[in-house]
Amino acid sequence: MPSVPLFPLGTALLPGARLPLQIFEERYVELLRHIIDSEGQESGFGVVGIRHGWEVGDQITALHEIGCWATLDRVIELTDGLYLATAHGTRRFRLDAVDAEAGTPWTTGIVEWLEDRDDDPDRAAREAAQLTLAVESHCRAAGLATPDAPRDARGLAWWAAEAVDLDRGDRQRLLETPGTADRLALVRRMVQRETGLASRLGVEGIRDAAPPNLN
Repeated sequence: MPSVPLFPLGTALLPGARLPLQIFEERYVELLRHIIDSEGQESGFGVVGIRHGWEVGDQITALHEIGCWATLDRVIELTDGLYLATAHGTRRFRLDAVDAEAGTPWTTGIVEWLEDRDDDPDRAAREAAQLTLAVESHCRAAGLATPDAPRDARGLAWWAAEAVDLDRGDRQRLLETPGTADRLALVRRMVQRETGLASRLGVEGIRDAAPPNLN
């Protein structure tokens, strides 16, 4: 199993999503330089959500098991030791262990790459159609323009999460769902929940309401 650099964050990165970062901790500055100096041999880092703890300093006590690989797109040095970077999510992985023997200043993890389970394409197609309609309905209720939807069912779930701006708990649940049809069904329920909140509370009150359990 591969050993990869990790960037623990207080959010869940999804495939296809854009990730802006402000980087100033020395270990992550060193990671950026390592990626740049590798001249294409290293493309990015694994993003894992922090289950318990904080992003800054050595205050992380637990990480989520499922994360997403971030491919680095651009790095800008603002001042000495302060960088702006952008990356985008590509593929999911399972964090099997933190590699304590890596000898790197940044966290390194032993991971397993995950593939989607597409065992019911007909159901996935039905769920994709229903999800597209649900996102359109949500955008109307929230007074937003509907972004263009991707054609493939796999990408549609990630697109919907971005279009509705789901919170990190919802995003982590989507990231942990292995099947395309199941993930589409789950995000559809999340979108419908957000639409109900928009209708009852108005757009300004959506973010102040606690979401109900979808199990």
